[in-house]
Amino acid sequence: MSDDRRHVQEFFAARAADWDSRFPDDGPAYAAAVAELGLRPGDRVLDAGCGTGRALPPLRTAVGPSGLVVGVDLTPAMLATAVRAGRDREGRLLLADVSALPLRSASLDAVFAAGLVSHLPHPARNLRELARVVRPGGRLALFHPIGRAALAARNGRQITPDDLRAESVLRPLLAGSGWRMTSYVDRDDRFLSLAVRENPGQPAASPGHR
Repeated sequence: MSDDRRHVQEFFAARAADWDSRFPDDGPAYAAAVAELGLRPGDRVLDAGCGTGRALPPLRTAVGPSGLVVGVDLTPAMLATAVRAGRDREGRLLLADVSALPLRSASLDAVFAAGLVSHLPHPARNLRELARVVRPGGRLALFHPIGRAALAARNGRQITPDDLRAESVLRPLLAGSGWRMTSYVDRDDRFLSLAVRENPGQPAASPGHR
């Protein structure tokens, strides 16, 4: 295991048991963000870096009983907490790294990722892997229940210019990884960037043709 992966595992393993109790009021924010994905009954969706599975219930509601919900996380302790909370009933949980997903190419309609981007050791490569498993025209939601400034204040730090979630950084990062950003919101009570999977066989649209 790489040092980056080990650091992420150790960080979340130490916090898994009380993760949900630390953030007890995030449920409506997760549900609202899932609604922005525009999922339909029967769709196939991945919760990338699913943690304790807080997005799994609204994802299941959105795709219905005929849809597929898969939650992937690198940290066994987080998945164990999801199981204890009964969220494994809402979707299939897999212990896996987003850098090498055990999923077929173009097999999904959408990816939901809460709090993931800042923990990616190789953001461009990892976002390309998410793009690989999504069909052309499929969707990606990068979400956090609070915005960048509020999160930085919570952690006692300042936002830096190279913050991966800054629109000026994230938009070209997505574009170089097979995605086209379609919306961006960063306010105290929500961070949400939506993107569409580009058709790999088509040239990317120029800035004047978004």
